Amino acid sequence: MKPASQNIVIYWLGLILGLVILLGLGQLIRFRIDLTEDQRYSLHEATEAVLDSLREDIHVEILLSGEDLPAGMRRLQRSIEEQVRTFDAYSDRKISFSYFDPLSLAEEEQEEFILQLADYGINPTTLFVNQAAGQQTKLIFPGILIYSEEFETGALVLKGEKGMGEEQILNQSIENLEFELSNAIRKLTRSDMGALAMIIGHEEMKEDDGYGLVEALDGDFEIFKVPLEQARTVQDLVNFKIIFIQGPQQAFSEREIYLLDQYVMQGGNLVILSDGVQVDVREAGGEGTLAMPYENGLENLLFKYGVRINKDLIQDLNFGYFPVMGGNFGDQEQLVPLPWPFYIQSTRMYPHPITKGLDLIYLRFASSLDTVLAPGVKKTPLFFTSDLSRILTAPVRVAFSDMQREPDIAQFPMQNLPLAYLLEGEFTSLYKNRFLPEGFEQSEFKESGKGKVVVIGDGELFQSQSDFQSGRPLNLGEDPFNQNIYANRLLLRNLAQYLDNPEGIIASRTRSFQIRPLNRVKISQERTKWQLINVGLPVVFLLLFGGAVAAIRRKKYSR
Repeated sequence: MKPASQNIVIYWLGLILGLVILLGLGQLIRFRIDLTEDQRYSLHEATEAVLDSLREDIHVEILLSGEDLPAGMRRLQRSIEEQVRTFDAYSDRKISFSYFDPLSLAEEEQEEFILQLADYGINPTTLFVNQAAGQQTKLIFPGILIYSEEFETGALVLKGEKGMGEEQILNQSIENLEFELSNAIRKLTRSDMGALAMIIGHEEMKEDDGYGLVEALDGDFEIFKVPLEQARTVQDLVNFKIIFIQGPQQAFSEREIYLLDQYVMQGGNLVILSDGVQVDVREAGGEGTLAMPYENGLENLLFKYGVRINKDLIQDLNFGYFPVMGGNFGDQEQLVPLPWPFYIQSTRMYPHPITKGLDLIYLRFASSLDTVLAPGVKKTPLFFTSDLSRILTAPVRVAFSDMQREPDIAQFPMQNLPLAYLLEGEFTSLYKNRFLPEGFEQSEFKESGKGKVVVIGDGELFQSQSDFQSGRPLNLGEDPFNQNIYANRLLLRNLAQYLDNPEGIIASRTRSFQIRPLNRVKISQERTKWQLINVGLPVVFLLLFGGAVAAIRRKKYSR
């Protein structure tokens, strides 16, 4: 064998050996370098912690499938796949994926499967697709199912605020993919759940007895109904991650208010949903009724923390509907939905992890909120009314007959009224420099502390409604009048996650990716030039390179 031939063999053997070593190291040492400006292929620390806690392989089933999807849906489809691959790269366990079209099932199986998807909040969406035969409709399921060896869960991935354009909704959905996927994995693998309290004893939750809250947070928290009057010390409350007070109709005692105050001083999370007035909608027929102000004993506590629930009602021209009897059809009474400005459809969301990307939030008889001075407390409004709102100070006339008149837009001059506030920071106790209620020791009293308080001027926001025919309670956010599904359930879940752990996976909802749309005018003007560059330049380069190599070889062997 000639020396030159030996050198070539050694060269190729060394190259192959080097590649084998690199491949081996690649299996032992895994790393990724994200060179994108907005770090879209990197994960939040809380997401990495969720993946580190995985003890078994999981599989993701992508329901958004099909070859004839519009460009936007294909982009979302690719983004889901890329996100799953990113999760797999960061995890020590295998995270695989596949595509599945629910419409490929047999008809009898299909209906049952679609109902199962609805339990996870995955509802079908109708798209209009341009095809050779013309524009046709296509049903898609923009969600994912996640399986472990024993359990499964699911998540909707296409979400956006009302009024957003298609590109904005898609971009926001892509931004939230990390949260949706990591939250589903967390629910699938979570072994311990925090405890949550619903206060009872003051005629709270009269409409659904807590069903809406329990159903929405099932699997995330253990939920207990707690009669506050039976709590002896604040230590009976501190183990609860969150305490909810929903629509109390009777006043809290001084002792109960002290316990709530000290719970916040101990770092607790308190959510108060309370009406500023009392109104019985069953009395709104005929001449109507009056919504009257009332006190529930929480006014001074909230004022000290920096928020006041006013004795009024908000009306908004972005309204819902209320059914009234509109006569008989044969022997059946007919329900006619009429506009009801007391029922507010809120579409304005503050860009906060709790509310970012939510669709319509539905409120019934909401009171306005004002902020007051509270040093050390940060006040964040979460969602708002529309540009056409007004405040009616109590007593407020509430009558169905008013719905028969066209509203005068000139009488709705207000806009962006805050409907909920998140309070965070260093709170000062209501009982600082005051006598404590009887039975409590001064030595155990805390005059300040870091907690979180959420205040909403609608006591029914997280209470589910009932089906007219069967009387069964509906899932939170379902409207029995018009079959709409509002975002109240998602709002509650985001709120609970943020209060439980604001630095957890809920923080990944703050991520944003820059949309870089192509200049359509420039594309039209320069299409031919760029087609020649993209198609012709590589061919010219290969011809020149091949010619150069051939010339070198001829010169070398001609000697």
